[in-house]
Amino acid sequence: MYRKILKIKRCEGAGKESYYEKYEVSFENPKETLSGVLLKLSEENITEKDPEHEYRPLFWEHSCLQKKCGACAMVINGEPGMACDTFLNDIEEDIIEVEPLRKFPVIKDLYVDRSFMTESLKDLEVWLNEEALNTGEKIVYEASRCIQCGLCLEICPNYCVDGIFRGMAAMTQLSFVMAKMKKEEGKEMRKNYRKYVYEGCGKSLACRNVCPAGVDIENLLVRSNAAAVWNRWNSYIERNEEK
Repeated sequence: MYRKILKIKRCEGAGKESYYEKYEVSFENPKETLSGVLLKLSEENITEKDPEHEYRPLFWEHSCLQKKCGACAMVINGEPGMACDTFLNDIEEDIIEVEPLRKFPVIKDLYVDRSFMTESLKDLEVWLNEEALNTGEKIVYEASRCIQCGLCLEICPNYCVDGIFRGMAAMTQLSFVMAKMKKEEGKEMRKNYRKYVYEGCGKSLACRNVCPAGVDIENLLVRSNAAAVWNRWNSYIERNEEK
């Protein structure tokens, strides 16, 4: 039997004061994940708090629990990560601190509002209005791997919810659509890319290390910059078809 103590940052709702609550958890599976334990916490009252404290179910977002949907993104021991991809026995500390993503408004407990990411894509009109080109397949595949979890935005030193810079979550989708557009049709898209991605990115590439899908963000940036900023459209398409 294995044991850990979870120190979870909780909040009753938007505008309410946050507080930490400790939970002692036991598990038999050496490959137990944080998401597995959080699911149990949603069902059982195992708080170490005052016995008279009324237990309130833990709120957090989850879906596939297989690192494919991005729903269970949170901050674990100070680092952004996926609860479903965090194995408790891989963490040396006995106490594991769990917090909601800090760059997004908290709805309740570990559940945050990431709607800004979707609204950004609407603002930038990231969709195709004409028949798509069957080209640039390498960059299309790489960009499509993004699961829109928000971890790249959480760790980015240049991103804030109300800022102009839309972050790598928007960059991947812009890259995807630009690769499918004819050069003459993508003028406005490339303009948006320069304004909302290129001009705000400090190239720290901190996002590259936390991406759960392993998206080659540096490669996407280099190729998308070539097309949108340096107007090297032909080489952008040709090189992405070859690789």
